[in-house]
Amino acid sequence: MDIRYSCRHCNTEVGSIPFASAEEVVQQLKNREDSEHFLEYDKDGSMTVRCICEECEKSLKTFPDYYALKKWLQ
Repeated sequence: MDIRYSCRHCNTEVGSIPFASAEEVVQQLKNREDSEHFLEYDKDGSMTVRCICEECEKSLKTFPDYYALKKWLQ
């Protein structure tokens, strides 16, 4: 099991943390009120944190109207 970080817009894998070394991170993420918006669990127990990659962040800064769209990449 591990924690994967993946862009919520383009699905690029940003990185991962081995679960054994991330137990404290997992507890902090689960305790957040808004965790259901950015945490996903796989059948094998792995966790995916939906974040924003650098390229999508640059695009959002350049085109702030994209924030109004739920899915802006086709």
